[in-house]
Amino acid sequence: MNIFEYSKINSIEINKAARIIGIAFVTSVILVTIVDNFILSNLVIPGGDSDALADNIETNKDSFITATILYLIVLLLDSVIAIALYVILKPSGKTLAMLTGYLRLLYVGSVAISLLALVTEIVEVSTYETVKLVGYLFFMVHIFVAGYTAYKSKYIPNVLGILLIIASFCYVIAFYVTIVIEIPNTLLVIFMLIMASGELALSIWLFLKANVLEKLIEMQVN
Repeated sequence: MNIFEYSKINSIEINKAARIIGIAFVTSVILVTIVDNFILSNLVIPGGDSDALADNIETNKDSFITATILYLIVLLLDSVIAIALYVILKPSGKTLAMLTGYLRLLYVGSVAISLLALVTEIVEVSTYETVKLVGYLFFMVHIFVAGYTAYKSKYIPNVLGILLIIASFCYVIAFYVTIVIEIPNTLLVIFMLIMASGELALSIWLFLKANVLEKLIEMQVN
């Protein structure tokens, strides 16, 4: 069953999909900022000590449940973005657009299931973190494919596609290379900013160009 073949998805107008991406992404950034900087600020354990983190979660159970609910909302917004991105990128290539959407949905599914399992105490923190790394692998590839598809689309500025591709490699460094190599915090912050700027730049551009995006596509595709 191919969810992207549903008529309701294919009937979404491109200008609406562009606005949806802009609004959903900015909303998710705000929610993640609230969760990380205010709700979960006392649960962060330097050095990645899973046992200490598990103890903190148990001590601050209510805060963690609130944060989990907000994170699930963010993941729901990610699902919406996956569908809207498919609509936007489909004129550039249906197969790549579909792959972009499915990779983001795989990320959403893996993280959501592991997060719910953690809250219900089915899995331990260490298991959750391992599954989350698998989820981010899907997300990393999603960002790369989205960047490549945007680059070859011709109706989206090349610089936005290139920025997404660069961001995908920054994800590799931030989430996987750091497991085996210690990277200075300053450098990590730079990588994080690049990671965020890729999607943010595309989201803002799509939102601002929503009214003329269909015409841009027609000019390039036809």
